[in-house]
Amino acid sequence: MEFIQHFLDYLAYEKKYSTLTITSYKRDLEDFLSFYTQEENSDTIHLAKKNHIRTFIMYLTEEKKSEKTVNRKLSSLRSFFKYLIREKHLSINPIEQIHSLKQNKQVLIPFTQAELNDLLNNDEFFPETFDGIRDRLMIDMMYQTGIRRAELINLKESDIDSELLVIKVLGKRNKERIIPISNLLLADINSYNSKKHQEITLQCTNIFVTEKGKPLYDTLVYSKVKHYLSLISVKSKKSPHMLRHSFATHMLDSGADLNAVKDILGHSSLSSTQIYTHGSIENLKKVFNKSHPRENKNDEL
Repeated sequence: MEFIQHFLDYLAYEKKYSTLTITSYKRDLEDFLSFYTQEENSDTIHLAKKNHIRTFIMYLTEEKKSEKTVNRKLSSLRSFFKYLIREKHLSINPIEQIHSLKQNKQVLIPFTQAELNDLLNNDEFFPETFDGIRDRLMIDMMYQTGIRRAELINLKESDIDSELLVIKVLGKRNKERIIPISNLLLADINSYNSKKHQEITLQCTNIFVTEKGKPLYDTLVYSKVKHYLSLISVKSKKSPHMLRHSFATHMLDSGADLNAVKDILGHSSLSSTQIYTHGSIENLKKVFNKSHPRENKNDEL
């Protein structure tokens, strides 16, 4: 466990990773440590061999873990053992020749503009209570700005610039970016903040808080988003990320520049943003097939 803690400190203080990312690494490494301890009756994780990692993969597969989950844990182990090599705790990397599992590419279907408008414009879904106003604003902000769940949770009142109509977001690896907002969204933020200060005893400066004035937490945001999206759609994937996915897809559908969307989303490379172009390409195909004269030649017969 000592080596794991040193590695997590390295991620926090040298790599400047976010708390959420570090927690994910910690969980993955502790899962492997628990498995290794049961196998060897020892917690000397730095002495793990290639066969331990392969057996760990088999164990995860038998536990019905998805390829994505297994590969994420392998990625965490790669980073960990690379760190141990760098710090000269190891001379041979046990995971070096172990490959990730093949994944079937999952096509994420975004929510339509009509679906999200039906949700956000329905007063019956969001009563004029603190929770109702907060939840509506929370979903609207994720959809209008494309911010991540962790970024929404950590957003401070001081991050809103009312004059410039922008919000300042602290993203992955503590990278700061500026996202424009509309006058309507700003008005909703101000209205919510006013109600919050009147009714809640605040214990933090976060925009989004619980009824006890504390910051929101991951599972609460996830469950809220899933609940509201379930009211307007039967799509299987209902998560905060799908609001981000819908934002990016709708921006691209409306003709937004790919580089501009990349900057708004806080991606370090275009390849990360291009996954959102699938829906736009499918939409383009439909327009093409419907409009191109060669596709309509049978109409003239």
